[in-house]
Amino acid sequence: MGQLFKLPNIGEILEQQLNEIGIQTVEQLKSIGSKQAWLDIKAIDPSACYNRLCALEGAIQGIKKVELSADKKAELKEFYKVSK
Repeated sequence: MGQLFKLPNIGEILEQQLNEIGIQTVEQLKSIGSKQAWLDIKAIDPSACYNRLCALEGAIQGIKKVELSADKKAELKEFYKVSK
């Protein structure tokens, strides 16, 4: 496992997907952001869902996805709806 696995919400499969899209470090994930990372993952895995998007955002913030603010969840839900 790499350093991404140490983040909240990042399991083995999600870390592998992040590596596959060229994200190896926490800094790279923060730089690209949850939305772009999710879009890139969705390109290689069409099953990428809203929960995965929230997991990525939570990882960036250093919190579990269930702890995301209501505003952030609404923002991500809207992004998910227009991006799927």
